[in-house]
Amino acid sequence: MLFAEPMARSVLAPAARELLRQAADGEEHTTTVPYGGDDFTLYGHIRVRRTVADQAEVAVACWLVNIDLARSIGGHPPTPAETRLPPEGTARPDGAFTIEAARHLAMLMGALGDPRSPTNGDGHRTMTVPFPAPA
Repeated sequence: MLFAEPMARSVLAPAARELLRQAADGEEHTTTVPYGGDDFTLYGHIRVRRTVADQAEVAVACWLVNIDLARSIGGHPPTPAETRLPPEGTARPDGAFTIEAARHLAMLMGALGDPRSPTNGDGHRTMTVPFPAPA
């Protein structure tokens, strides 16, 4: 998974840290961030919520959208729905890539254990991190 570490470092961790700052209000916060290549864009959906005074839960799911010229010439360019998870979109998390990206994100966020498997079927890997998270 060549792009898991750079994606975690450049877009997932900064987005998760920003959501952790917002989570001080006790609400769940989410965002979707892109990480682009020449013929594709990787997307990461991050969900953050505070669980106890000094901990928060960070969940991440990742997927790929091909944007190569062949799709456009072939009459099947990417649609905006491919950049969002259900119910707003049609994207489906890539399990293997999500696992690798979540492992790197957990290291960067100082997680208090390994990322956990999804329990609700939405494809997010969940980790517990210190709150506030290390910079």
